[in-house]
Amino acid sequence: MSTSEAAKKGLEGIVAAETTLSDVRGDEGTLIYCGYNIDDLAVNTTYEEVVHLLHQGHLPNNTELEELKKHLSASRELPGGVIDLIRNLPEKTLPMHAIRTAISALGCYDTDPDNPDVEEQRLKAGRLLAQIPVITAYFHLSRQGKDLVEPDPDLGEAANFLYMIDGEKPAKEKEDTIDLCYVLHADHGMNASTFSSRVTIATLSDMYSAITSAIGTLKGPLHGGANEGVIKMLKEIGSLDKVESYIADALEKKKKIMGIGHRVYKVLDPRAPHLKRMGKVLAAKLGESKWLDMSDRIAEIMLKEKGLYANVDFYSATVYYELGIPTDLFTPIFAISRTAGWTAQVLEQLKNNRLIRPRGKYIGPTDLKVIPRSER
Repeated sequence: MSTSEAAKKGLEGIVAAETTLSDVRGDEGTLIYCGYNIDDLAVNTTYEEVVHLLHQGHLPNNTELEELKKHLSASRELPGGVIDLIRNLPEKTLPMHAIRTAISALGCYDTDPDNPDVEEQRLKAGRLLAQIPVITAYFHLSRQGKDLVEPDPDLGEAANFLYMIDGEKPAKEKEDTIDLCYVLHADHGMNASTFSSRVTIATLSDMYSAITSAIGTLKGPLHGGANEGVIKMLKEIGSLDKVESYIADALEKKKKIMGIGHRVYKVLDPRAPHLKRMGKVLAAKLGESKWLDMSDRIAEIMLKEKGLYANVDFYSATVYYELGIPTDLFTPIFAISRTAGWTAQVLEQLKNNRLIRPRGKYIGPTDLKVIPRSER
């Protein structure tokens, strides 16, 4: 194998596909969706507008937005068999396992799951966008032994999810916060879960299999699971005055500080300031700034000591916790919003598909000889 073909650990720097969906510019700390800077989108659009942008390539006008909202609202109903599955999962099932399993099961209730037509797959994508929040909410209610809450067709995606897990319509501030989180997490270049979804659909599998692959990848603590690790760390520290000693000890023991640093961004993650801003708003409203103060101090120390910046998971954890969302639903919320990007990436792959088949560099022995079994 020549130098140009040398293996790069983790496929570092390897371009796997051309895309018009999102661009992560790590050196400058910029994130682009279909030509729009995330800073602009975070302030001036809603999640449904971003869904339309990723799936149709342009921001919707009023008519297009209303049509999309109606389509999503009308697509939330789950097959009875999937609801039964959710209700009968083992007691200690974790949310990401439940969501992955239910999404896979949805494929069994589709009468034509393998239809390769891109427009048919686009319809399936829309249904999945509407159903994954319902799956998450139903699982959360079921594990508590509570009655399932029917989706409210008059509510948007963020508000309906909060309504279903809380049992009451959310305050606008809470709805806006989750909607912002959805916007910020909707897509993010060729990350691990997106790559998984494209590899799966490139075999001409189906939309359900592709999204199941993506969810299985996202659940890992080095990808979507990082935000759960952040709040666990903050709880372990306990108070602002203990931050410095905790971080010093962790660094001495070479322990990973969750939510700090990023595989691509070499500067500040552009999504982090928006969540930090929302965290300050919530802290002021709740009269409790402890968690945000601790987060800020950790970020300061890590930047000074290691030159590493906080990423989106670092502040999303604090925001979700301030909203009263159970810790083990942090990653599922990530999955709900990222389904917009996953499905868009799958559709883009199908439009100009080629089987994704990288090579592996063999580094094992080559001259071994089989020893008769009786002599081994």
